[in-house]
Amino acid sequence: MVPEKAVPDLIRDGNRLSARFMLKRSIMTAIAKQHAATAKKRSTSAGLLFALITLVALIVFAAAFVALVLWPRWPGTAVAPDAPSLPVTVGGVLFNLPPAAIRVPMQRHPGAQERVDLAFLWPSLGVPDPTAKPAPSEAVPPIDRLFITIQPPSIALSPAERVKSIYPRYLADTQFDGPDGLKVISFRDGTPYQGEDLYFDPAAQPGFVVRCSRPGGAGTPGMCLYERRIEGADLTLRFPSDWLTGWRAMNAGIDTLLARLKPGA
Repeated sequence: MVPEKAVPDLIRDGNRLSARFMLKRSIMTAIAKQHAATAKKRSTSAGLLFALITLVALIVFAAAFVALVLWPRWPGTAVAPDAPSLPVTVGGVLFNLPPAAIRVPMQRHPGAQERVDLAFLWPSLGVPDPTAKPAPSEAVPPIDRLFITIQPPSIALSPAERVKSIYPRYLADTQFDGPDGLKVISFRDGTPYQGEDLYFDPAAQPGFVVRCSRPGGAGTPGMCLYERRIEGADLTLRFPSDWLTGWRAMNAGIDTLLARLKPGA
């Protein structure tokens, strides 16, 4: 039996033990909460880090893909000039081009290209002989080739629309007779086309229209630009201005040639 005097001491001891227990429990709870908060922060940080790494990986992958698609590739081995015609796409338009007519060796390969430069003998419209060498001469040799450049349109306006909407702004007020029924109007000085003349067939509009430079010194011939559009490709034909004396036969020959390069043109 516990003495009466010892009861208060027991109560005090019990209260102390209970207080200690509660304090210890509170401390343990606080530690547990702190650990839980720390673990949650670590989990959140890990999630953010994973998301960041994933985002960076996607950006790097996208950049690599774009670089792979857009990076210019060195073309493969050029096709021999005497090979059969090549299927070449320019501006989404398919052409059948003889390799011997392609002036730049790097362009002698099938597939899509940004630009193709061609040359054909005139008036035969045959392909040049790649082994032929011009004979030495002090005089400027006559030009016997029709040059053609095929490339995607640089502006939305077609060549016929440019003749109607752009050229009239820069033309002189008077016109005069040209070779074989053509009419000629000069471009005014101070315009982008000064020193050039516009030749056109008055019987058909826009019809046959060419822009020609004037002959220069030392026998340099004037050169004409004849622009045609075939679907999504622009063709610029270049030839000496003295060929205009037979422009009807030349225009018919050009139509025949383009029908070979692009059936249905």
